[in-house]
Amino acid sequence: MKEVDDLEKLAAQIRHHEARYRAGHAEIPDAAFDDLVEQYAVLAEATGVDPRTRLDAKPGADHTEGFATVEHRVPMLSLEKLSPAKDESMLAQLQGWFGRRRKDLSLAEDADMLVLVEPKIDGISVSLLYEGGRLVRAVTRGDGRRGDDVTKQVLAAGAVPSRLKLSDGSYELRGELYWPREAFERHNARLRESGQEPIANPRNGTAGMVKRKDPSGLGDVGITAFLYSVAWANGVKFPRSQFEILQALADAGAPVYLDRVARALAPEEALAFCDSYESKRAELPFEIDGMVIKIDDTGKWSQLGGTGHHPHWGIAYKFPPERKATTLLQIWVSVGKSGKLTPVAELSPVQLAGTTVSRASLHNFVELQRKDARAGDKVLVEKAGDIIPQVVGVLVEERPSGTVAFARPTVCPSCSAPVLSEDIFLYCPNPGCPAQLRERLVHFASRRALDIEGMGDAVVEQLVGKLRLSAPHEIFSLTVKQVEQLDRMGRKSAENLVRACEGAKARGLARVLYGLAIRHVGETLATDLAEHFGNADALLSFARQYAAGNPAAVERVAPQKGSGAIAGLAKKSSDSIFFELSSEPVGRVFAGLAAAGVKLDAGARAMIRIEGIADKTFVLTGTLPTLSRDEAGDLIRAAGGKVTGSVSKKTDFVVLGEEAGNKLEKAQQLGVRVIDEAGLRELLKSD
Repeated sequence: MKEVDDLEKLAAQIRHHEARYRAGHAEIPDAAFDDLVEQYAVLAEATGVDPRTRLDAKPGADHTEGFATVEHRVPMLSLEKLSPAKDESMLAQLQGWFGRRRKDLSLAEDADMLVLVEPKIDGISVSLLYEGGRLVRAVTRGDGRRGDDVTKQVLAAGAVPSRLKLSDGSYELRGELYWPREAFERHNARLRESGQEPIANPRNGTAGMVKRKDPSGLGDVGITAFLYSVAWANGVKFPRSQFEILQALADAGAPVYLDRVARALAPEEALAFCDSYESKRAELPFEIDGMVIKIDDTGKWSQLGGTGHHPHWGIAYKFPPERKATTLLQIWVSVGKSGKLTPVAELSPVQLAGTTVSRASLHNFVELQRKDARAGDKVLVEKAGDIIPQVVGVLVEERPSGTVAFARPTVCPSCSAPVLSEDIFLYCPNPGCPAQLRERLVHFASRRALDIEGMGDAVVEQLVGKLRLSAPHEIFSLTVKQVEQLDRMGRKSAENLVRACEGAKARGLARVLYGLAIRHVGETLATDLAEHFGNADALLSFARQYAAGNPAAVERVAPQKGSGAIAGLAKKSSDSIFFELSSEPVGRVFAGLAAAGVKLDAGARAMIRIEGIADKTFVLTGTLPTLSRDEAGDLIRAAGGKVTGSVSKKTDFVVLGEEAGNKLEKAQQLGVRVIDEAGLRELLKSD
């Protein structure tokens, strides 16, 4: 059914963009994301999806593994947005909102209703608990009910006052963490100078910084905050007026922006202030993406109520991004370091948000097909967060005759390897693809993979650039004479590197599989695959059977019911892994490795089985006091145990460290035994 298929594609896009936003690397502007969510909502309604299971059933979550979660005493809900229908003006919609609120408050239809209009700074929401005037906890919005504890990060950044002059009782303040323009640009300049990729925009950068598990150095980046409301208070009395609350917070030393707010009695006044602010955006020291209109009498907020998603006491006015039309000259495909193929639009240059734009992302081929953008089209371009150029629409009515829809690629434009499809994306599976080669070789030589000492970024760059290495297995054919040609590489260093390559040949199949950077194959799964199949020949033979659709092969690892032969390997991951392993480029690499004498079997794992660990399944979460997760996992495996990445009914132990995430909650729900590092050492009988 086409509608169901379309809904699944939309859901995959939404999940992807939510994950990219949480990681601090948003790929599309808010407006484009909202459009996807709106399409999903309409289609989900039309196809009868259970409202409880829909993606839009609750506010977006921002939980990051390794952070403790905290339940909000008062939910942090999103605000309703002014988004008029095509035949409705912004003023008409705001008048409708005023009318509904007057009715809720039993006011006359033409009664004045005082509201406060505030700038909506483009940052991340935070809840701050003060006790006796001292900050004791900072929590992100999360899913609106529970958020991540980022107290250490917020204090290390100096983003909010650690003490306020309001020293009575306890109170929870709400605000926005943000990155001022000047500080953000300074940070990006430092990144560029050091050869690193700059951060897309201040909001995404703020999200990424606040979720750094190691808060050291955050004090230098310049992230700050402004506070805009009191969620609750005990032992201290605040005024009932939102404007007077801001005054009280300012008097206490809290960062608020009293000089940037306005009171209004009618929708026309409120909207006029919003419109006047749009022209000031470029002059402000921070990014804003709209305005917030709130009922000024906070004593009425509980009476107004709300929905499960937003309260009724406020509404958000979003500024439309600057958008211009230009000609799409051609579409070409870029290949990222992970092999992901992305369509890119080459544009007739256009001035947008202060810069000349001649290239813009088309995100993925599902999105490209949805927009039906073609070479020769007039397209609308805007910047996500005023930073990243995006093609957001096509002026189909101006399309010249003879245009042709862009053909979805079947081979990689860099190496011509047949591409693989996963969710809404296409990938090149070739480990020797020039577009991905450098990063893949660095990973292949890394400590947890083949552990080739001396083969870091600078050396790999020269191996590819000067010696023309084109695939991982060619590392093992290097001679001392060749390596001596590299910069800063004398005879002794060359001999050491060649010797390190020779020693790496004995690492075994699991390390090779991990080193090849196959999607979904981490260290644990690489070990499981190596031990299950025993050697590369058996694994690759099985992969070819799986890719050919052999029912027995599919049922073996991804049965329709129950668990397959390899724990934790789902059908979706199996498809990706075995199709990639069955590809000709991967086959050539394995053939090259075998010819070079690289050990391609699992071998016998050095193991001393310890009762209490042997045959038990462990999950590691959080930061352990003295062991890294890799070290703890190695100890467990050496004792005959198994380490997996997710908690299930089959898990025997969860080893808990500091700042554990939702794995602890899952363990508690399932009744799985939880131990700390000391408990693990006791099981290991180790000092």
